[in-house]
Amino acid sequence: MTKNCSVSAARILATVALLGAATALRAQGLPFPPPQNVLQLAATGTVEVQQDILSISLTTSREGTDPVVLQEQLKKALDAALVIARAAAQPDRMEVRTGQFGLWPRHMQDGRMNGWHGTAELVLEGRDFPRITQAAARIQTLTVARVGYDLSREQRAKVEREAQALAIERFKGKAGDLAREFGFSGYGLREVAVNLNDQGFAPRRSAMAAAVSREAAGMPLPVEAGKTAVTVTVSGSVQLR
Repeated sequence: MTKNCSVSAARILATVALLGAATALRAQGLPFPPPQNVLQLAATGTVEVQQDILSISLTTSREGTDPVVLQEQLKKALDAALVIARAAAQPDRMEVRTGQFGLWPRHMQDGRMNGWHGTAELVLEGRDFPRITQAAARIQTLTVARVGYDLSREQRAKVEREAQALAIERFKGKAGDLAREFGFSGYGLREVAVNLNDQGFAPRRSAMAAAVSREAAGMPLPVEAGKTAVTVTVSGSVQLR
């Protein structure tokens, strides 16, 4: 009986000693043996979608020697455009906002200042393409400078979910296939990271210069939205079992 108690006590002491050593190693920051049978992998899911937001930027520029007069000219041109744009605006169909408005000194080649240059901008944006292009055509005090396309928040969220689900399914399928090819029956997740790559959803515009001649003024601008791709990448490690 005494002998058995001594053996049990020795085992307990040995276990305590091992736990103490492990704790000491951890406290000292010493590395543990690297994990075995851990697989690193990544999978992506990409979904293409039609862009459903149109953005048209209209601008005008003026030059002169009197900044007060120049500013008043820009203001009148912008105010006239706003009257037309606001009449056509409709929530969730066409939004109106002012853009760049400012004056900058104009210099000659020798560096001397010889006047001022000013710019005013108005932006029409929304999902109602005909409404936006027709409003832009009715504005005579500004001209089209840029046309761009984007995704609405609803469309963006929907596509992100689809791409994420696709990436996760591919990650799981790849992990299962690789586990079997390495002779294991399955796997367990260790860590996973999900990353979205949408080329800058904040919001992005693929700007295109649109030169409008005097003869074409008043005619709706022909527009055609393209497609954009949303990609989600799932990466991480799994423990082969």
